[in-house]
Order: sequence, then structure tokens, then C-alpha cells
Amino acid sequence: MRVPDASPVSSPVAVRARDYSWWHAGRSTPAFSSLTLDIEAGEKVLLLGASGAGKSTLLHALAGVLGEGTGPDAAGEEHGSLTLDGVHPLQARGRAGLVLQDPDSQLVLSRVGDEVAFGAENLRIPPQEIWERVRTSLDDVGLRVPLHHSTSALSGGQKQRLALAGVLAMQPGLLLLDEPTANLDPHGVREVRAAVERVLERTGATLLVVEHRVAVWADVVDRVVVLAADGGILADGPPSQVLAEPGNRARLAAAGVWLPGARPAVSDPPAQDAGAELLVAGGLAAGRGKRKPAAVSGVDLTLRAGTSLGITGPNGAGKTTLALTLGGLLPPVAGALRASPALAGSAGTDPGRWKSTELVTRIGTVFQEPEHQFLTGTVRGELAFGPRRAGRLTETEITDLVERLADRLRLTSLLDANPFTLSGGEKRRLSVATMIATEPDILLLDEPTFGQDANTWAELVTLLRSLLAEGRSVVAVTHDAEFLQALGGDVLHVEDGAATARRAVRNAVWK
Repeated sequence: MRVPDASPVSSPVAVRARDYSWWHAGRSTPAFSSLTLDIEAGEKVLLLGASGAGKSTLLHALAGVLGEGTGPDAAGEEHGSLTLDGVHPLQARGRAGLVLQDPDSQLVLSRVGDEVAFGAENLRIPPQEIWERVRTSLDDVGLRVPLHHSTSALSGGQKQRLALAGVLAMQPGLLLLDEPTANLDPHGVREVRAAVERVLERTGATLLVVEHRVAVWADVVDRVVVLAADGGILADGPPSQVLAEPGNRARLAAAGVWLPGARPAVSDPPAQDAGAELLVAGGLAAGRGKRKPAAVSGVDLTLRAGTSLGITGPNGAGKTTLALTLGGLLPPVAGALRASPALAGSAGTDPGRWKSTELVTRIGTVFQEPEHQFLTGTVRGELAFGPRRAGRLTETEITDLVERLADRLRLTSLLDANPFTLSGGEKRRLSVATMIATEPDILLLDEPTFGQDANTWAELVTLLRSLLAEGRSVVAVTHDAEFLQALGGDVLHVEDGAATARRAVRNAVWK
């Protein structure tokens, strides 16, 4: 197939869907169904809907990355029609640019400059223009690192900015953004939103953005479309109409849409009763190897049973590195990390020396990228894998546990699905559930609320509170201030290589 020339790439794209449906291979229900939708060239649209409503799958379809949709080896099956400027997305590649939920899955090259240039090179943009676009795009998204900087050395939030820069450098006629600010600190959110606005003003491109936090984009877009969980469209119109009218707000709240000025129905956080000492860090320095500078130093903390700790700070500050060190997955660069006898039992006091079966039943870590911990071909298999390896439960008990967790986190209908076909929010809930299933004393979560609608967010908070009430400890790396308020624990803020304890937020008003 011939790649389009560079000249028409920036012209805005019109989208047409007519009774369009998509089934992932092996799934009995469609990702979305019976969608009829027109998006005019140059329109800016915010796409909303419950977790699992098919928002990400629709963006993938528009980007032409779902495959042909026919034949025994197809990734899925499509019905109806979907077109960009009158042609199927597979014949319009280069006209749409997609930023994925998981930026790791779209990074190709080892250096930042080459990564940003990659898409534009494939569109045969002249070399001099490519590098002008590379610098402009990196500046637009606020990623201020050398062009030769390693992509693998970036934080999750920095990778998200890099992925956006690579798409912006292509100057597509249709810009597709899937939760582009979900893993960014507040300053990064403002920078990325401003970057998108600048690009849209320069190019006039059509925008379709998925974001659970509506307020981020409500004043940028001129239209809001809400997908219904059972197919079709729940609401469609200007933001002031869709998000403000009482009738619409009631329907959208029931569907789990994050509405400006509203919060999920979660009660005030209970006071946390500190139990036995579990894990102690003294003068701890965390980094990616002793030959490299520490990302964060001088960490002094004690984790106790029944308490939670939030780890906050700007992107790239070392939050994830610190969390992986606390979880026994990275060795300390300096200082000490000691497990108490109550946590260690017969395993020894150094978590870094524990066997995998010893670690997972004591400290369970949920990675920032859920796919990095999926090991089986079904959701049911994922939930059963850890408890089965731990050897604590009978098969009957494991089956009961799997069913309870699936019901609690709205995964029951997906038990036989391949984990990699789930939506971003569903993958996140599954990754949390797989760690909860092993019943660790400390649950360590990296961006646990990514991709959650308001309802699943509230259910996750409720589940974590129940773990705290059982005497477990919960540690969360997050930019979600409302989540920390809902848990009611203490906060460790990481910035400029140092970690600072901040006031507990357990007394925050939560209605």
C-alpha cells in the first residue's frame, strides 16, 4: 500500500460511522455496537463513557490498527462502515495519529529525537522539516531532554509526553488521544493540553480525545459524545448541554462519567489504626543501579499494618523507582530497607532476597503498565495464577476467590477473555485484583486509578479501604489527589531527589 505524500496530511479529516460494530476475536459481546456518528472536519470532540464501553477500541479502529476484521486469523470482526474522508481507515493511514493509553506500547526507538522523528519519516517528510517538527513537538509537550536521551530512561509520564510529541510531529488531520494526561502531574496536564490547543490552532486538525476526567478538556472541545455501555450513543451535544443539564447529568453519573463539580459517592475516610510494624526504610536511596545517580535519597519511613501511604511528586522525580525499591524489586542504592519479623516470617529481613513466592504473599506490586504482569490467556487464569503458585488455598477456594474478586471489580463478564483485549481501565482493575488475590500484607500500587470511570473508581477505593480494615498496608504512587483523600492516609512527596513527609489527609471532607 502506498504511503500518502506529506502535503495533504495536515488537512482536517471527517469521520463517518454507520451502524458500526467491532468484536474482539474470541469475545461473545462486541467492544461497541451499532454506532452511528458523524464528526465534521475540524471538530473537537471529547469521547466519554463507562470503563469498557469501547472508547479505546473506537480510537484504534479510526487509526487503522485493528486489522482487516475478516478471515480466520483476524484480530476481530467488524460490521457496518467506518470511514475517514470517505475511505476505510486501513486505506487512510497517515491521516490519523493515535496516542495510546500505554505509551510503552508505542515507543520504537532508543533515542528521544529518533522516536519523535519516526512517524514523520514514514510519511516521507523532508529531513530538514522533520527535525524542525521534532524540536517544536518536544517543546510543545514540555519534554525538555536532549535528543539523544534514552527513551528507556524516561518515567511513565515522560513517555506519555514523548508519544504525544511523536504524533504531533506527524501533523495528522485526525488527532486521536486516549487518556493523554492520565499519568501526568498537574503541571504536565496543563502543558499537554496547551500543546494540543496550539497544534489544533496551527493545523485545524480534527480532535477526538478520550479522558475520564472531563474537566481537563471540557473548555477545549466544542462537542461531547458519550458511548452507551450496551451500544450506541448515550448523549451528544455541546459541553454546556451534555454536562450541565440536570437530566443528562443524572444519566451520565449513573453511567460512571466523571462530571465537573461532582464526586463519586464515597463516604468520609475512616481513621487508620496503625498496627504492627511491617517495613522500615532508613536513609534509603533508590535508583536504577549503583553506578547511576540515585533518583531519590534520604528516605526514612515506617509502614505499619492497617495504614496507607501515598507517594506523590512530578513526573520523573523517582516515585516509581522508590516504589519498586520498597517492593523488593530494585536493590537500594544506599541506606537500609528492613522487613520486620511480622512481615518477613522465615523469609529473612531483606525483601530483595526473597523468592518470588515469598515476595508476592508479603509485598504485592501492581506495575504502572498492567500488561507487564499478565501471564496467562484469560482473566480467570490471571486471577488464579498467584494463589495457585502461593499454595495456600485449595482449588475450590481459589475458584471462590476468583469469582468474588471478579464480581467486586466488574470483571465477571470478562473471565474468559484474553487480558490483552481488555480496555485500559479493565486491565488496571485486573492487575490490582491479581495482586489482591495473593493476600499480601503490603499492596503497592503504581497509578491504580488510571482509566477508571467514577463508579469503578469508587469500587476500587471501597475495596482498598476494606484491605486496610483487615490490617494490610496500601502504598500508592499517584497523581490522583481525590484518591489519596478517599483513602485517608499519609503522603510522601518526592521532588528534586528528596522525599518529604506531608500532613495526613484523613480528615479531608469527602461527600
